[in-house]
Amino acid sequence: MTPKEKAKSIIVKFNNKFDKDNKVWIIYQDTEESKRCALICVDEMLDIRNGLYVNEGSLVQEYLLEVKKEIQLL
Repeated sequence: MTPKEKAKSIIVKFNNKFDKDNKVWIIYQDTEESKRCALICVDEMLDIRNGLYVNEGSLVQEYLLEVKKEIQLL
């Protein structure tokens, strides 16, 4: 998945309804709020990367930074 596709995927997860065990939850928020939440998620993933001792400049870090950039551009 490209960083742009991943960025869109994360944002959509904050604006969709979810059906689990025949229960539906609907999240009502605008796109800007969803982007803010998505950025928080990516920042948390970057923090976890630090805890896992993934090297600075690794492919994981570069990918997450690209996803963050794409979220900001949407």
